[in-house]
Amino acid sequence: MVQPPPGLRNSEYNAATPILVLGLPGVPGFNAFFYLRELYPGQTFGLAPPQSAELAAPGDSFGPGLVWADPEKPEEVAALFDRHSFRTVVDASGWCALKPCELDPALGRRLNVGIGAVAMLEAKRRGARLIRLSTDLVFDGIPYQRDGETVSGGYRESDPVSPVTVYGKLMVEAEDLIMAEYPQAAILRIALPMGPSLNGHAGAVDWIESRFRKGKPATLYFDEVRSNLYVQDMSRVIAAFCGNAERGIWHVGGPLPLSLYNIAQILNRLGNYPPELLMGCLRAAAGPLPPRAGNVGMDTSRLRSLLGEDAVRPWPVDAGMVPNDREWHARRPEPYPAGSVERHLYGRGWPEAWDHPVKLNPGNGD
Repeated sequence: MVQPPPGLRNSEYNAATPILVLGLPGVPGFNAFFYLRELYPGQTFGLAPPQSAELAAPGDSFGPGLVWADPEKPEEVAALFDRHSFRTVVDASGWCALKPCELDPALGRRLNVGIGAVAMLEAKRRGARLIRLSTDLVFDGIPYQRDGETVSGGYRESDPVSPVTVYGKLMVEAEDLIMAEYPQAAILRIALPMGPSLNGHAGAVDWIESRFRKGKPATLYFDEVRSNLYVQDMSRVIAAFCGNAERGIWHVGGPLPLSLYNIAQILNRLGNYPPELLMGCLRAAAGPLPPRAGNVGMDTSRLRSLLGEDAVRPWPVDAGMVPNDREWHARRPEPYPAGSVERHLYGRGWPEAWDHPVKLNPGNGD
């Protein structure tokens, strides 16, 4: 329902253009930019901040659509709006580095609240559509009471927030600010997005695989659970919200919550990496910094009612790739074919799908 067919990619949506995407250094903004650029060629722009080395200077490495400005400086953002007359803003800004945020909350506030405030005020001033991306880490993941019952995960939009990290608290602060100042905005709480990142190791998939590829161990948690989703599906949801008038907070996550350890098991097995490189532990053994959330799986029934049951599919979509115990990754009847991680874990339908992230992102080829 939310995927436009090839050749008619604009027909399913009605976004006001031009579109500005913030947050290209992060996985959500990076992938949403290329997806929207494919939907709206010549009308989608990505803000390249000066602190990102990969995007620091003009060039053609990422193709058309990059614009350069400091998102922390209102006058530079205003100048971009004056130049391009943006009608839709996708704000994927933020700094999700959990430990650095704990150690430098002032910098965390600048990046997780300040940039969003600048973008929101400019969108409000121009009457532009605003979609702000938030996080499932606004919750703590500890079992809680709902309607007299103890529940774990399955957070609804109406559940009270309970962040345990500075990052999560700052994202709540940004949510509250935007909803108070510009209630016409839509805030999408994105779970753990699975896809490529700008620097090749900022996402869950590519960070874990970067460790395995170098022969380095990776330790993941048995009891931190996320509603993982393909960035392919995340981008479709963002595109749908670019073209509708829905407002308020929405949960965007997959229907198959998995632990961080499970995620690493899948990568380890599909990439044919040595099983001994994967280690696991409970959150309590991880040390005090940063504090870790538990089961922050989200209830996405509201989103599915709006966009259809297949709006966000399970990650991984193949049930045979889902671990059923802690040693699942070590049992390998035969090696997976080369390229299985890219084919099955970064997106679906590759190489046939026009919107597969490996195809959309520059340098990956067809």
